[in-house]
Formats: sequence, structure tokens, C-alpha cells
Amino acid sequence: MASNDAAPTKRRDRTHYLYIAVIVAVVAGIVVGFVAPDVGKALKPLGTGFVNLIKMMISPIIFCTIVLGVGSVRKAAKVGRVGGLALAYFMIMSVVALVIGLIVGNVLHPGEGLQITDALRGSGAEQAGEESQSTTEFLIGIIPKTLVSALTEGEVLQTLLVALLAGFALQGMGSKGEPILRGIEHVQRLVFKILAMVMWAAPVGAFGAIAAVVGATGVDALKGLAVIMLGFYTTCAVFIFVVLGAVLWLFARVNIFSLLRYLGREFLLILSTSSSEAALPRLIAKMEHLGVSKPVVGITVPTGYSFNLDGTMIYLTMSSLFIASALGDPLSIGEQVGLLLFMMIASKGAAGVSGAGLATLAGGLQSHRPELLDGVGLIVGIDRFMSEARALTNFAGNAVATVLIGSWTKELDRDQMQQVFTGNSPFNEQTFVDDGVSAPEENTPEEKTPEKV
Repeated sequence: MASNDAAPTKRRDRTHYLYIAVIVAVVAGIVVGFVAPDVGKALKPLGTGFVNLIKMMISPIIFCTIVLGVGSVRKAAKVGRVGGLALAYFMIMSVVALVIGLIVGNVLHPGEGLQITDALRGSGAEQAGEESQSTTEFLIGIIPKTLVSALTEGEVLQTLLVALLAGFALQGMGSKGEPILRGIEHVQRLVFKILAMVMWAAPVGAFGAIAAVVGATGVDALKGLAVIMLGFYTTCAVFIFVVLGAVLWLFARVNIFSLLRYLGREFLLILSTSSSEAALPRLIAKMEHLGVSKPVVGITVPTGYSFNLDGTMIYLTMSSLFIASALGDPLSIGEQVGLLLFMMIASKGAAGVSGAGLATLAGGLQSHRPELLDGVGLIVGIDRFMSEARALTNFAGNAVATVLIGSWTKELDRDQMQQVFTGNSPFNEQTFVDDGVSAPEENTPEEKTPEKV
């Protein structure tokens, strides 16, 4: 009996070497980028290839998770309640992030004294072309061309829509839909197993990504721009540990440090790839293992990746103020609020991929204050470094949101969460599937959280 228990522990322990290798790869990438910049830039396809491997898994994982969660719930109103709470929370926290960014930006006055060169003036227009869709185009774009194209084209919101429709359809089929649900459950296990295999390529991807960005930017790109970078990193840290930490403790009685420590490997993955999307499948699996029910995880996490972009809100705020100051055309408070509310709407649906925030910034300025568009070129050199903090903040915000929504809807198993935080129920790094947690549809909210008053 003891030998059977020891074997899986050893298998899980092997994954520690994987993340040690990621850290070593990041350090090696920095060294290569500084010593041989041309070689570092040539290694960029390694990082791009790894992120693409992760992205190819996102749509099937989201589809399976949502269909299993929604399809196994007895009442459709439960799904609507979760979605409504999630969207309301996302909008409130987006406004909070904007306000914090405005306060810090107006205190620091980033960009004062900088001079924009002619070489940088064309960068803004180039970036704006990447983010030119209107709100109507965005809404229409949620509808996929075919029922299966959402899965093949990798659009998160399209996948979410199709998965919700499929989940509600299976819910309406009752017992006749059970065989389909069981089949999708087996597909989910297969997809997670493939993901676990792909993760072993993380050191190679991290090495290529870091070497490329250090080789391309070097130290010169950071000089003169340190104020906005330090200000942005500090603001993101304050938002995570003070704002999100306080909200998580006040409304769910969960310690932010325990949650972030549990997600430490995901943060390392994001830091090395500069993409929160790279950790999305793992966040889904880990939130379910933490004790949050499948419907809450399946709805909150994918929706949050498009609508709960706290780090992006802070980035857009501080970058806009930075550009306006650098161009000698500072924004009044009224102009700041109007521009940033516009950008808040324009950023919804932006993918958690490196560079998406820069394109949103340029597109928003082009639509609202085109005279500031030339200043986007000042941000290009440091966007990769700001993108890391942006992605880390977005990811932390979505993890906190998932726990909060689970607590509010009484879909959080606090006994399981305590076991996870104390290390008594380790996450299965080999399969990403927890066989020990019972199916959510068989538990009432009271059964799952008997200690909840």
C-alpha cells in the first residue's frame, strides 16, 4: 500500500526539474542576448513555437471544460447567475484598475522631458493598423463562421459561445446527453495529457523568447524610460497584493499569498513567455483542483481572459499619460477619463498575447486622439518588458475572480482548498486531471461548503 502511494509522488516530483530547467533557460537566454545579440534574435522562433503549441490546446480545453460544466448542471439559471456575477465583477475591477493607473500616472508624470525622434513617428501608425476593428465588428466577430471553426481558428470568445450552446443543448437532452458528456470527458483527459507533454518544451521556449527580446532591445532601450517601467511594475504589484488581496480576503476569506504560491509555476511560465495565454489551460485545471466547480471555472476563466484585463487597464492608463507628456500635450482629467473609458471598451476581447496591449493602445489613440499616435513609438522599445507585468496582473486577476465567484455562488469546496494550500492534495502534473474530486452536478451548494455560513 505504501509503495503504491509513493510511486505517484515520485512521478509528480520529476516535474520540479522541468521548472528548474525553465529558470536556467531564462538566465541562459539573457546571457546569450547580451553576449551575442544577433544569435539571440535568431532564436525567436523557439519562443514563438512554444507559445503556439500552448495556444493550439486552448480552444479544445475551453470547449470541453465549459460543455462538461454547463451540460452537467441541472438548472440553466445557475449558469446565468455565474456569468452575470462574473461580468459585473470584471467591469467593476476594470474601473478600479483604471482609477489606480490614473492616480499613479498623475503623481509620477511619466514622459516629461523626453523628446520623440522622427525615427519613432511611424511606429504608432503601424501598430494602430493591427487594432482597428470597431465595437460592432468585435460583437459580430464573436459569432464563428461555422460550428467547428471556433475550435480550429483559436478564437476564445467564439469557442466560449459554441461551448455554451453545446452545454445548454446537452443540458436540455437530459439523460440522453449523458453518453456525449462522458465522451467529452474522455476527450478532455486526452487534451490535458497532450498539454502535459507539451509543457516539457517550456525550457526551450523560454530560452528562445528571452534571448530574442534581450538581443533585440539590450540595455539602451531601457534608458530614459525607467520611470514608467518602475511605476508600472509598482502599480501592478500594489493592485495585486493590496487591492486584489483585500477583495479576496474580505469577500472570500482566502489569503492572496496562498493562492499565488499555489500558482507559482504558472507565473514562471508567463514571465518566461510574456503571455498569460500560455498558462490558461493550467489555470483551468488548477482552479478545478483547488475546489472550484466546473461550471464556475468553465465560465469565469475563459470570459475573464477577454473581459478581466486588469493589467491591460493599468498599462493603457499609464502609457497614455506617458505619451501625452512626452509629446508636450498633457491630458486634462476629463480627457483622461474619456480616452480611457473608450480604451476599456476597445480592449475587451484582446488576447493575452505579447503585443496585444500595444496594438490596443495605438488603435485607441488613433480613434480618439490621433495627434498622440506618434508617441506610441516611445513605448515600442519597452513594451515587451511591460507586457510581462501586464500578463502577470491579468492572470492574477482571473485567478482571484474565479475563487471569488466560486465563493459567492457557494461553488467552492473549502475543505479541498485547504488541503491544496497545505500541500496534502498536490496537483497532478502528469495528467492535469484530478480523479479524486467528485463531479459537481452530484453535489448541492450546501454539501460542497458545509462550513459556509
